[in-house]
Amino acid sequence: VQLQASGGGSVQAGDSLRLSCAASGRFFHAYGMGWFRQGPGNERKFIAAASRSGGTTDYADFVKGRFTISRDNDKNMAFLQMNSLKPEDSGVYYCAATSHNIISAARLYKYWGQGTEVTVSS
Repeated sequence: VQLQASGGGSVQAGDSLRLSCAASGRFFHAYGMGWFRQGPGNERKFIAAASRSGGTTDYADFVKGRFTISRDNDKNMAFLQMNSLKPEDSGVYYCAATSHNIISAARLYKYWGQGTEVTVSS
């Protein structure tokens, strides 16, 4: 599966952004989906994951209550709604697909999109 993330941009603290991840291929519904963030010189940090059906989700503690992951299997799309953004949310966001139903470990995601940059100014 090929993934393409979009929707990043430069915003002010407190603003919202919605990231999208478009997937190609016939079996999008067979993959768990995740979002990760990478800062300069840092490893990719887990942000959120959704199960194959989207019925189960998982979040990093620092985004709980602010971010929402969702997916539309009919349209081969995944989304990350980010509200109440903070400067520390800045980074390059990647969507990824895993053969696991839902998991937070980046090393277990096989397919990665190219990343979309988010910059949050105070």
